[in-house]
Amino acid sequence: MNTYVILIRGINVGGKNIVPMAGLRKCLEEEGFSNVSTYIASGNVTLKSDKRANEIKAQIEELLPKNFKLNDEFIKVLALTHNQLQAIINNKPKGFGEQPEKYHSDIIFLMGVDSSQAMSAFDPREGVDKVWPGNGVIYSQRLSSQRTKSRLSKIVGAPVYKSMTIRNWNTTTRLLEMLRKMDTDNGA
Repeated sequence: MNTYVILIRGINVGGKNIVPMAGLRKCLEEEGFSNVSTYIASGNVTLKSDKRANEIKAQIEELLPKNFKLNDEFIKVLALTHNQLQAIINNKPKGFGEQPEKYHSDIIFLMGVDSSQAMSAFDPREGVDKVWPGNGVIYSQRLSSQRTKSRLSKIVGAPVYKSMTIRNWNTTTRLLEMLRKMDTDNGA
């Protein structure tokens, strides 16, 4: 069995596409996934499965609209292995996420596009925003004291935004801790 983090784009945002986490856990367990846990209500799941990441993605994308009242065609799922999430964290830019009192740091997970395609949607403001391409992600950091001047929100209007899901650094590292605990608890 492999451990996975599942990132669901487009649920529980702005009062739309409400998916209760208890209901999501139950639904995934009924589909045969084990050790299912959720973290905050923004579409973060850890689980174990013998299936491959692309099979899990397809299965969850199919079952969500069957089990929950969703009215957004932009619901997407990303399944990452423990090793993939670890690599994203290991390959962060130098100092990224290490000064939470000074910077807001986010990981923009890409779904079906590569970072070179996605980078064109960003227009960082000098002295406020910084973005770095990664493998399957974009690292984004903005100066907290200047966040109202950030241009990060401009990506919402870009067509490529439909292929992104954003998690802050704390959430991303917490999900990795959850995967580690699952592996440790199960003797992996």
